[in-house]
Amino acid sequence: MSTLESGKWKAESGNEKSAVNVSPYSLFFTHYLLLVTCYLLLSTCFGFAQEANKTITVTGQELIGSVQNGESIREVNGDVVLTQGNVVITCNKAIQYLARNDAKLIGNVIVTQDTLTIYTDEGFYYGNERRTFSDKGVKLDDKKVILTATAGEYFFNEDKADFRRNVKLFDTISTLTSDRLLYFRREDRAIAFGNVKIADKENIIYADSLIHFRKVEESHGFGNINIKNKTNHSTILGGHMEDYRAKNYSLIDSLPLLIQIDTTFSGDTVKTIDTLLIKSKVMKAYRDTSNRFIAIDSVEILRGEFASKNDYTIYFRDEENIITNKTGDESAQPVLWFENSQLSGDSVKIFLKERQIQKIDIINNALIASYNENFRQRFDQISGDTIMLFFDSTGIKRNEVYSNVLSIYYLYDDQEPSGLMKASAQSSLMNFDQKKIISVKLFGTPNSEYHPETIIQGKEKEYFLPSFILFENRPEKEKLFTPQLQMNFSKGNQ
Repeated sequence: MSTLESGKWKAESGNEKSAVNVSPYSLFFTHYLLLVTCYLLLSTCFGFAQEANKTITVTGQELIGSVQNGESIREVNGDVVLTQGNVVITCNKAIQYLARNDAKLIGNVIVTQDTLTIYTDEGFYYGNERRTFSDKGVKLDDKKVILTATAGEYFFNEDKADFRRNVKLFDTISTLTSDRLLYFRREDRAIAFGNVKIADKENIIYADSLIHFRKVEESHGFGNINIKNKTNHSTILGGHMEDYRAKNYSLIDSLPLLIQIDTTFSGDTVKTIDTLLIKSKVMKAYRDTSNRFIAIDSVEILRGEFASKNDYTIYFRDEENIITNKTGDESAQPVLWFENSQLSGDSVKIFLKERQIQKIDIINNALIASYNENFRQRFDQISGDTIMLFFDSTGIKRNEVYSNVLSIYYLYDDQEPSGLMKASAQSSLMNFDQKKIISVKLFGTPNSEYHPETIIQGKEKEYFLPSFILFENRPEKEKLFTPQLQMNFSKGNQ
């Protein structure tokens, strides 16, 4: 029997009695030691629970244990189930390396974690890294995308897949293929490398590499960009692009070039009619109801005998209209070349029908200059506030000029020079046949004067209108569509 009185511990044994003095400080220290011991025991138990969560557990119909090269191995056969936390793996056979906490998975391998499922014929699971790998053909399905490749690994802690060789990513909108792809599930983001191709019902995009945000339908491409539109048969090449599918908008801001090939059928043969080339520093494509294309800065356009240089172009593809504008008071005017004529003005609008030019409007500070094939130094010129040109299948048919008309036209007698005519008026009308002027009408205080050949011969440069500028460096196909760009273009047309 023992009792505690006034800080003394009394122990009784038979008739003998003894008393031990116990200090209050000793009691406090004893209680402190008990608390620390309990804490350490609980911590150890919790640590064991964490370690148990990291350890792979394996069940199956048959288990064979062995030691190879000093390493404990368990081979499990038949209805094998491996579990680590919320990762569950089923397969026909597993070889578990106990010390490494790894397992080789063989036959009908299915790895699951919540909504994620990975399929392969053979692979590995690394428990300490919570990572799985296969190079025997692998498929990932997370209810958002389906990802396949020859080889791939998945990092469960990071929710990241790294697939290589013959990679394909499918979702409800598009299909992406590449040599390698990183897929970040939490971010709905994919990074593709090497021979990248992403296709939907309207477009095919090729690139050296590409970042794709699946949820917001946004893509950023880098290197050898090739955007092919299946509807209008156009292709845009460049070095960098941004595509916003949900907004029906694309931006190309590195070496962009638009190529649109017009074709027709003749029997069973497809024939090329003409090719439209547009080059600039920046391009924007809108695939909305306007279906318009915008080229910005150092724009060059070429299509057959038609060419242009300007700072800003809008191309309405459905309506077949092209508008070029002067961007500021100090910037250069848009200039166009058509056959042997040069056109310039603050704004130029080109109207096409079935890919043929029907009308050209030159607005504000308009000027047309045309040279004679046999006398290249002689330019017929006309200027005004607005000029309208009308065409048919044979070429120009009519020319209308409005407000402040000035003109210089060289005359020929049996194809021999015969002086020139200078004229002014408020408006004018010229009719053409076979690209030659057949009539000229001046309206509103018309005035004209004739200059004989003997006076003007050798002095043609003195007979330029005040606004006349001879523009050089007409765009050429060989300079716009270089061999390197042709190689990139062929990638999308194989």
